[in-house]
Amino acid sequence: MDSPEVTFTLAYLVFAVCFVFTPTEFHSAGLTVQNLLSGWLGSEDAAFVPYHLRRTAATLLCHSLLPLGYYVGMCFAASEKRLYFPSQAPETWRVFLLLAVLLPTIACTLIYYWSRDQWAHHPLARTLALYALPQSGWRAVASSVNTEFRRIDKFATGAPGARVIVTDTWVMKVTTYRVHVAQQQDVHLTVTESQQHDLSPDSNLPVQLLTIRVASTSPAVQAFDIRLNSTEYGELCEKLRAPIRSAANVVIHQSLGDLFLETFASLVEVNPAYSVPSSQDLEACIGCMQTRASVKLVKTCQEAAEGECQQCYCRPMWCLTCMGKWFASRQDPQRPDTWLASRVPCPTCRARFCILDVCAVR
Repeated sequence: MDSPEVTFTLAYLVFAVCFVFTPTEFHSAGLTVQNLLSGWLGSEDAAFVPYHLRRTAATLLCHSLLPLGYYVGMCFAASEKRLYFPSQAPETWRVFLLLAVLLPTIACTLIYYWSRDQWAHHPLARTLALYALPQSGWRAVASSVNTEFRRIDKFATGAPGARVIVTDTWVMKVTTYRVHVAQQQDVHLTVTESQQHDLSPDSNLPVQLLTIRVASTSPAVQAFDIRLNSTEYGELCEKLRAPIRSAANVVIHQSLGDLFLETFASLVEVNPAYSVPSSQDLEACIGCMQTRASVKLVKTCQEAAEGECQQCYCRPMWCLTCMGKWFASRQDPQRPDTWLASRVPCPTCRARFCILDVCAVR
């Protein structure tokens, strides 16, 4: 392939991926379906259900046009292939063009089917129809959803492609191509998984992400998963009427302190271990008096005469949890992004140390 073809292919691939998964930079620049078609889509706050009926249809159509856009671009980037005359183009490109035209054709057919009878066949409308009373239709349920979404006391979190919204009556998940809806009184919620990350992509803080399974008692309503930060778990529980069950192996850290202790312990595990002399017996931790001392401060972050950290000559007297709590207690609560890189004095001799100097006792 010639250089213009390679350059255009790579550039278009990056654009297509970003247009579909919309990173923060694309949102800031307004390169999203919601922003480009905002005049037709209307306001989400004013009419939540009609907005997402149109948004999901428009998103499906726009994304299906991406392969065709690549073909059109290649007509200019590789003009020697004569792609603008399909009958003269190489067979591979003719097959690609057929697929590129077929995708939006299928999308248009599906959108036309959804829009019949004023969007009555749309998956969102069909889900709402399951909750409609016999004498009313799905539009009455949609009106209720619209009203509750406009209230300021709703719970809302998550990225644009996986938003979680909880109102007084409804649990909803807004994705790129679909809106999942379930009525609170008919659902069972279960925390099925938790993922611990030492650093969040948005900040220099530890984060725990919870996966909650939302399953309706009605078999016609498809179950779905929602993901949220564990620090938002308490606020979610306050908005929900039904209790949330947890799997046996899931531990939820609802505060920043809990998350820090988990991260502190995981970082200490990878530090060099300290071997206790055979003549020395480990005593109970002087912090909690419940477990044996399990950590020793040994300067390992830098050479002995370098840096701000100092060598501690105290014997092992603290357990890992109490040392982590001591470390956290010496931090600025307004600057949690600096906790992991900070230095604090030894609780006994006041020698300064960092997390890299905390060694597990072996």
